[in-house]
Amino acid sequence: MPELARIVERLNSLLEIPATPDYPPAHNGLQFANDGTVQRVAGAVDFSARTVRDAVAAGADLLVVHHGMFWGGTQPITGARYDAIRDLVRHNVAVYAAHLPLDRHATLGNNALLASALGLVPSHAFGRFQAIDIGVAGACDTATADLQRKALTFASQHGGSSRATAIPTGRRTRRWAILTGAGASSESLREAASQGIDTLIVGEGPHHTAVEAEDLGLAIIYAGHYATETLGVQALVRLLSDEFGVPATFVEAPTGL
Repeated sequence: MPELARIVERLNSLLEIPATPDYPPAHNGLQFANDGTVQRVAGAVDFSARTVRDAVAAGADLLVVHHGMFWGGTQPITGARYDAIRDLVRHNVAVYAAHLPLDRHATLGNNALLASALGLVPSHAFGRFQAIDIGVAGACDTATADLQRKALTFASQHGGSSRATAIPTGRRTRRWAILTGAGASSESLREAASQGIDTLIVGEGPHHTAVEAEDLGLAIIYAGHYATETLGVQALVRLLSDEFGVPATFVEAPTGL
């Protein structure tokens, strides 16, 4: 059985955890310890009582998530939150979280892998946050409606759906950018417009981004927050399985968003 400390050290180095800025609730890295050994790894997009139960049912003693235990901020340990933590202790399950470090990784990241899933080849980074870029961008020549159909197929595989701003008949995408999760914001739209991007692919975004997109000449494809952030965790647990010789499971817990 590999030691938890070795796995954590590998993940911290691979994902550049110490050097990557993030939002305060992210707390990237090991969030909850176990007795120090790992026999099976489970991955999930979100930490919740449901994903903990499913990880326990799969026999995992390490749960790797994208949105970690503290994403909702300081909360009383009652109800479902108490149940989740009780199950972690009772079944000796450690929790490791990787948010922006996983989004931005060049080969295991949500953005790079979504580009590949949609048949797009990134050429440069996109989506500035403090001193880092989170997303990817590139050039192509494809019907925007075809991209939207691919996004819809992808989202439906993970219990979600895909929507888009109005796409005129015959519109083609020549310069695109991807920013998974809650990627549509006034800031990301302005960044896209300044770079000559014509199509922005995100997980989700507020209503006003669809209004702003029209004024900026952008098409936005909203491919689902949950769906667009499954890929990185899946890739990460496969890597751990290969490198450390432990079985790996991905826990699907779609939100429909």
